[in-house]
Amino acid sequence: MVKGPVIFQVSGYQNSGKTTLVNKLITLLKEKGLSVITIKHHGHGGKPEIPGEKDSSSHIESGAAASFVEGGGRLLIHAEKESWSLEEQVRIALRLKPDVVLIEGHKKASFPKALLLRSDEDIHLMGELTNICAIFCWDDKVIKCNTADFEAPFFSIHDPKGPEWLIEYLVSERMKRR
Repeated sequence: MVKGPVIFQVSGYQNSGKTTLVNKLITLLKEKGLSVITIKHHGHGGKPEIPGEKDSSSHIESGAAASFVEGGGRLLIHAEKESWSLEEQVRIALRLKPDVVLIEGHKKASFPKALLLRSDEDIHLMGELTNICAIFCWDDKVIKCNTADFEAPFFSIHDPKGPEWLIEYLVSERMKRR
């Protein structure tokens, strides 16, 4: 048996519903008593925005590689270097000992994943990405045309059975790792 958390991706193009699905999974996993850490790829180019000009930002601007800020039980981590690989981010997340690490984006990584398809223009991702466990489609025609050709289950993005299936999958995988 493999010890440690389940690492799972939610992949798809911009505006495919990744954040909405990840937020739903976080809520449902927390209801099951599991702790979740997320890693999100900022796919908009450049650095993500940092709220406010606080002391932690000034520490980074002064040359600190990382700045931690704690208050009221919340720990914020602000770290900068030239670039961060997904593997480095996962290693940092694992230090906090979660039950599940959800990765939003990073399509090309090889972790098990749910793929979100906006339209038939995105279908090529089914052949390009690895470890697809479930597919969520905005267009029911995509589901009907491709179900027979692919082993992973297909769900409409609006079907509550999709997130329920993912929760069962993630909880089952977590139980195997205890």
